Amino acid sequence: MAEADHILVKTHHLSVMRGDKTLVDNASLSVEAGKIVTLIGPNGAGKTTLVRTILGLSRATSGELYRRPKLRTGYMPQKLQLDPSLPITVKRFLTLAGCKPAQASLALGRTGAIHLLNQPMQALSGGEMQRVLLARALLQQPELLVLDEPVQGVDVAGQAALYALINDIRKELNCGVLLISHDLHLVMATTDTVICLNGHVCCHGHPEQVTSDPAYLELFGHRAEAQIALYTHHHDHAHDPCGEIDQDHSHHA
Repeated sequence: MAEADHILVKTHHLSVMRGDKTLVDNASLSVEAGKIVTLIGPNGAGKTTLVRTILGLSRATSGELYRRPKLRTGYMPQKLQLDPSLPITVKRFLTLAGCKPAQASLALGRTGAIHLLNQPMQALSGGEMQRVLLARALLQQPELLVLDEPVQGVDVAGQAALYALINDIRKELNCGVLLISHDLHLVMATTDTVICLNGHVCCHGHPEQVTSDPAYLELFGHRAEAQIALYTHHHDHAHDPCGEIDQDHSHHA
């Protein structure tokens, strides 16, 4: 598949089977430089399987997969299991990925977490851990940033701050972002394309298109109505990097 320069990855009628079970069926999507594509869907919908296949960590059963040659990719997994009996600092954790200390500091600075450089990983809060994992994904100046549930274990205020940070990084690096999320109301303001997956692609398009699609409404039911209500609510406040309300940059009616 010869592709335009702006396309980083593209799948065409991609299917993944394990044994006789189809995990992803006939899925087509593309991620362009500077764009955010969000995958949503219920548990077991095949989101992580599709992402791992795009990354080359799983093998497709059929269909086509294009990746731009020599594509630099940063991956943030859904969870990180650390052995509590093996103390490791944030700096050491990042340099174990093969980077120099200066690269680690630059990446932590991008995620607003430079103050955590010498902290033990086991002592981090949920939001701090996610910022460190995001920094790890940024070490190689990725052209494609792949994030699997990046706000896992973070409170709502912290989630909004993290999604705003991801949007800022997208603009700064002009990287494409492929994001798995359950929190559609928080990501929709900055997402260019939403793909609703439930084994197959149920619907896709701009956020406003997807939330009015019968397939989306049927899949998420009352939860969809709640998410749309949250999405259309205009915030009258801003959050600082820690997720707290920033009084200096908030707007009051």
